[in-house]
Amino acid sequence: MEPAAVREDMVDGLEHESKGVVESETLSVAMRNVPRHEFLPEESAAYADRTTEHANTRVLAPSTVARLFEALAVTPGDSVLVVGAGVGYTAAVAAEITGQENVHAVDIARRLVVDARRNLAQAGYGGVLVDRRDGTHGFPEYAPFDRILLEAATVRPPRALVDQLSPTGRLVAPVGSHDQSLVAIGGDDERERFGPVRFAPLLVEGEQSDAVERNRTVREDRERARAGTKRRNGWEHDWIDWDRQ
Repeated sequence: MEPAAVREDMVDGLEHESKGVVESETLSVAMRNVPRHEFLPEESAAYADRTTEHANTRVLAPSTVARLFEALAVTPGDSVLVVGAGVGYTAAVAAEITGQENVHAVDIARRLVVDARRNLAQAGYGGVLVDRRDGTHGFPEYAPFDRILLEAATVRPPRALVDQLSPTGRLVAPVGSHDQSLVAIGGDDERERFGPVRFAPLLVEGEQSDAVERNRTVREDRERARAGTKRRNGWEHDWIDWDRQ
């Protein structure tokens, strides 16, 4: 079956009352137009409604992507920042709605940035700007943003991202540690919840899989070094008079 036909079936399923995650016509058209198979090597995986692993990253299920965008409520002309570019699919959906020149995406893993750029170009969205950086800092060079999508869980949205919203902007993020909720935050800090979700935690610089060293390792090394200073060295041990043993 042609990818376009499979894509139609995918979106029809997301609109059906059994799932009902695609509600707006704008999102329906966008997801019908974006060739998802350009972002995943296997067509069967691309159009199945399940989360998959690819290139050591988690690729969101189409229904999860739909929930994110219904909460984000992107409109044509909005300036959008996607934090956690991954394979680039969500950035492509945003570009389909608002235009490529209005979409910016960042990822902390350099390899994913390269993959996302390639995938977006192959799918016809080469105008999307993808950069490698710590997403907790946002993308201040292009702020303010009308919409910010954070594709990783955080106990509280990073202050830098909230500060980079336009006065009428909207940030959508999975908020919480064990129990997470999809939350939309307005420029005035007004919050709206969209039900439970389960996302991987937001990584900061040094925690990405392709980092030279991880922050946790550095911390552990410090702790071991501190513990080592408290250990007795040879000259510190009690003297043993073997002649009396």
